[in-house]
This record gives sequence, structure tokens and C-alpha cells, in this order.
Amino acid sequence: MAVSESSSGKQQLDDDQEYQKKQEPLIPGLPDEIAELCLLHLPYPYQSLARSVCCSWNRIITDPGFLLCKRSLSLSLPYLFVFAFHNSTARIQWQALDPRSGRWFLLPSMPCSKAVCPPGFACSSIPRQGQLYVLGGIRSDTQTSINTTMIYTASTNQWSLASPMMAPRSFFAAGNVNGKIIAVGGSGAEYNDSITSVECYDPQKDTWEHVANMRVGLARYDSAVVGGKMYVTEGWTWPFLFSPRGGVYDLESDTWQEMKDGMKEGWTGVSVVVGDRLFVISEYGDCPMKVYLPDHDTWQYVGGDKFPREAMQRPFAVNAVEGKIYVVSSGLNVAIGSAFEGQNGEFIAEWEVMAAPKAFRDLFPSSCQVLYA
Repeated sequence: MAVSESSSGKQQLDDDQEYQKKQEPLIPGLPDEIAELCLLHLPYPYQSLARSVCCSWNRIITDPGFLLCKRSLSLSLPYLFVFAFHNSTARIQWQALDPRSGRWFLLPSMPCSKAVCPPGFACSSIPRQGQLYVLGGIRSDTQTSINTTMIYTASTNQWSLASPMMAPRSFFAAGNVNGKIIAVGGSGAEYNDSITSVECYDPQKDTWEHVANMRVGLARYDSAVVGGKMYVTEGWTWPFLFSPRGGVYDLESDTWQEMKDGMKEGWTGVSVVVGDRLFVISEYGDCPMKVYLPDHDTWQYVGGDKFPREAMQRPFAVNAVEGKIYVVSSGLNVAIGSAFEGQNGEFIAEWEVMAAPKAFRDLFPSSCQVLYA
């Protein structure tokens, strides 16, 4: 009986302490409504630090309603998330860039083996949900593909493991089509095992399901999502002996179609979508930029400023947000471009370069994603 009373008393004490914590003001001297507004205006990179200030701040910031309120007030801002690796050691890291201030922030480490080949992963995101997806990959020690699904959530600044893909795969394409994550092709369990299977991930249900297979496996993968369809191509590869192959996936009808000849013949670099326009930063010569004209199935070179090739060394990772193109290069220098359509249908570009810290000089980009946080 004495033990029972002691246990009951301890529980009561814990309950009283928890109640007292909830009654403490968020910021002494301010009504909680005003204090919550102050926390809502706190920039994304500092939210994880604010969570450690006290239990009440942590409770507010991690509440799902906090993120919903931030979105409804249009307080979430876009950040670039760059998956990078060291050129010599292949050690991986994610860096987040605030494009307004030019400041970089290091993300926590991904929950994966250190013995991985960075380009083997495929990355995608659901920007407005503030979630980043890193899929599959290949172990560098065993040369076998893996099927993991890792999710980074900006509101908590944490990684989590979701349901694994149905098939191990590496060196493949991934994209966000209408809020679903599509994983396409790649290498199977063994490095040289080319597969045509395609899977679809539902973030609401945390489930993967098979969808229509590709018609043929590709030698390498670049992809873009335009108008609710996912365009996948292998692009031109040295020594340019064979024309590239490509396909177009329609999630709504769960069907694949052949990519138009003009589109796949002119897809000569890394792709980026601005609005409903598909652009390519060519990976040859001075890296000219082109825009695809679907009505004519042709590509048109973009005039104006030349791409700043002197400051930007391959490899490139590229994305776009709010009408601007962000190209990340070796050393994590960032070229920021704006493309305008003239009165006669011509496109004109303007470029500026945001130099990265010297500490990044040995980093290569593998992927660039956008999240609102």
C-alpha cells in the first residue's frame, strides 16, 4: 500500500509540474497570442534552436497547427536544399541556402550507412509541405542497391525513415507528380541490373505501390514534371553513338507514352521547370540554356546574358522557385537566372552569381531541391 501511495504521489507531482509548465507564459510580459506571432515570424533555420529554449516553445513549434498557421499567413519562405558530397572522400551532407541572405545552414546527418555512393540516390520534395525525400541508393562496399525512403521535415529539422520502396534501386529518376512521389527505373539489386519498374509513394498513407512499367530501361536518368506529367530521358551520352531514349508518364491514366523526337534529341543537359516552361542547361561548351517549345517540338536557345561559365564548374544541380532558376555548381557556387519572354516569342536571360564559402570548395552537388519553411 505504501508503494502504491508513493507511486500515486509521484504521478500527481509530475502532473502538477506538467500543468505548471503549460501555464507559464511563452514570453514573460506578453500575451501568448502575441508571443505565438513572434515565434511564427522566426526564420526557419532558427526554429530548431528556439525549440530548445523551453518546453512551451518546443510544444508550440512542433504542433502541426503551427505550420498550418505559418502557411495561412504566407510566412513560409523558400529555401534551397543541396545534397552535396566531398570530391575525395565521398562523404555526404545536406546544406540549406537562404537565397535572400546568402547564408548556408548544415542539416542533420541522414540516417543511412556511411558506405554509400552519393549519385546513386534519387531526391524529390513536396515544397509546400516542407518535406524532402531521399530514395534508394547503392552501398559502395557491396555494390548493391538499397530500397530506403528517408524524409527530412523542415518544421522539425529532423530525418525519419518511411516505408521502404518495393524494389531496391539506384541511379534512377524521382519526381513529385500531384503530391505523389514517383520512382522510375534505375539499377536493381545488382549494379548492372537495369530495371523498368516504377513505384508511386503516397505520403498520406506512407505506402508504395507498383504502377505501369517503363517500356525500356535507360542508360542514365534525367527527369522533369510539367503539367502533371513526368518526362524521363537518358539524354545524350558520350560518345554520342545512339540517339537518346525517353518516355512520358501520366499518373492519372497510369500510362507511358513515347517522348517526342524533338524533345529527346534536344535534351542535352540538366533540366529545370519554370512555371509551365521546360529549360535545359546544356552540359557542353559554354553551357547555353534552351527552352522547349511543345507546339513545335523544338528547342530554342535563350538570348541575353551568357551562362556564367567562368564561375560555374560542372557538375550542376538545378531547381527553380518563384520564377528564378538556381544552378548549383562544384564548390556550391550558385548562378541565379531570370528568363523573360519577349514580344516576338524570344527568351532572354539575366544571370548573377552567389559565391559560396571557401570551405565548400571540395563539395560537388548531387541534387538541389526547394522547400518552404
